Amino acid sequence: MPELTDVFELPSFTEALREQAGRLGEAVAHVEIGERAGSSPRRLTYGELDRQARRIASLLQERGAGGAPVLLLYGSTTDFLTAYAGCLYAGAVAVPAPLPGAGPRGRRSDRVSAVLRDTGARWVLTEAAAAPEVSRWLADSLTEGVSCLATDLPGLGDAEAWRPVRTRPEDLAFLQYTSGSVSDPRGVMVSHRNVMDNQRLLRQVLRTTAEDRFGSWLPHFHDMGFIAHLLHPLLLGSFSVQMSATAFVKRPLRWLQAIEEYGVSVGGGPNFCYDLCVERISDEDVARLDLSRWRLALNGAEPVRASTMDAFTRRFAPAGLRAEAPYPCYGLAEATLLVSAGAPGALYTASAVDAAALDEGRFAPAGPVPSAYARTLTACGPATGYDLRIVDPESRSELPPGAVGEIWLRGDSVARGYWRRPAETERTFRATLATGETGFLRTGDLGALEDGRLYVTGRLKELIILSGRNIYPQDVEWTVRGTAPALGGGVGAAFSVDTGGSEQLVVVHEVRASDSDAAGLRTLVRRIQDRVAAEFGIPVGNVLLVRAGAIARTTSGKIQRTLMRTLFLQGALHADHEVLDPAVAALVRSRGAALGEDLLRPEPAGGGGRW
Repeated sequence: MPELTDVFELPSFTEALREQAGRLGEAVAHVEIGERAGSSPRRLTYGELDRQARRIASLLQERGAGGAPVLLLYGSTTDFLTAYAGCLYAGAVAVPAPLPGAGPRGRRSDRVSAVLRDTGARWVLTEAAAAPEVSRWLADSLTEGVSCLATDLPGLGDAEAWRPVRTRPEDLAFLQYTSGSVSDPRGVMVSHRNVMDNQRLLRQVLRTTAEDRFGSWLPHFHDMGFIAHLLHPLLLGSFSVQMSATAFVKRPLRWLQAIEEYGVSVGGGPNFCYDLCVERISDEDVARLDLSRWRLALNGAEPVRASTMDAFTRRFAPAGLRAEAPYPCYGLAEATLLVSAGAPGALYTASAVDAAALDEGRFAPAGPVPSAYARTLTACGPATGYDLRIVDPESRSELPPGAVGEIWLRGDSVARGYWRRPAETERTFRATLATGETGFLRTGDLGALEDGRLYVTGRLKELIILSGRNIYPQDVEWTVRGTAPALGGGVGAAFSVDTGGSEQLVVVHEVRASDSDAAGLRTLVRRIQDRVAAEFGIPVGNVLLVRAGAIARTTSGKIQRTLMRTLFLQGALHADHEVLDPAVAALVRSRGAALGEDLLRPEPAGGGGRW
């Protein structure tokens, strides 16, 4: 009997998927949990995935979509997977994106419209349930010549009419649009070579096998949800279980119940989802859970907090959660997904570092006596499969271990560049060290190497520099969140503004409606100012308390600090209570005057607006 081919060694994801469909036939590939409790889950087999992919591919081939970008707008992960496979089979370039129309102030629709314009796509695939909404969005966006097809309608396409296409390793497997937490969404060109290399890294680093089961709530258009939770199980010959992000946020318990019910061993999300589980799940529910088979609780996509992982482990230890299950990792769309992670089955590493040294760009252990001027940083393990350097972003000189600088990468998982942005691709993906070594990806992330482990400290573009000190916005936000119970349930954004020669810190934070009386809000502001001054030794002359949901976040929960800064400077943030330094108030007023409207509104009588 001939030895089976290792699908991870095949040159394209298309070829690997077809191989798995032929081998596994009617084995379950994906389970989608319904929005409503008690609704029956949808199951997709490998054979059905292949049949539907050939049918959809025939539809695309009939329209000449080979090699062209195709926007995928789905609420259902089952329908999304068949559409994505259909694009692969047709040689089209899939562009996963969120459904338009959702999100506050139309931000979701604006983002999808920006993606559509940037791709130049002429085909949009969706599901019948969403087709009216998608058609309205297309009409509102005034985009001509775009066809919308509902791929789950009967009678569309013919699997037998599909014609196999030759896929080369350098061909694009998809465009992954970045979250836009720092700038407008940009399409990362991910080739089949990139995908297959990163899939091999996932298997090697996470030590995954066909026995693993994957469970997530992350959207399918999020790189961690798409590549780690949906695509990786297909190559392993395993299956994935998916619930919607909305269902998770409404009731985090459902995610953990699914982990128990389906025997999920690998699954996770950003740091905040673990905070949500700790805060929202009762002792009685914990007592009824069995999480003993969950070996890797992936934590990535935003700064990883040791305090969160400790609290999560303590909270769910009675449910059988292993102490070594929390699994910090680091990755980004520009490197397909995974860059670094620790050893499965080992406790994660956290280090207390001197905050003053960190402000100066040095990773130095904190003293033996606990201090308010210490920070705990979580290691994301070594970078396997990459040439990783820590670099001074100004001089482009490589820095030694223990120095904080920009993370630069080389490796086969590094994507080809940004779609239709050659100049930005050259700057970001073809960076050159001062020594002349070239071909590096500039991640835009700050970090340090210590004992061979990568510690990620923040984002270069979001770093706040005050009086020559480096202040990390996520640390300020975390400190503010812990100031009072009224702030603990919300999120905040910290950033700086230039008032003409000097930078000032601005803190915007959500506050509970029950704590919105004028006296209470004034007290909260004073407590925030005192706490930040004590923790960081910096003044906070600008604090805005806003209603829940006012902080802009990406689909995975990342705080969009750059967008919040823009909204603040435009005077578009409507606070229930605010304290502004006169120079900052004058700056915002001048921006408002330039826009032709008075955007700084006086505080209403009674000290706050309506919720």
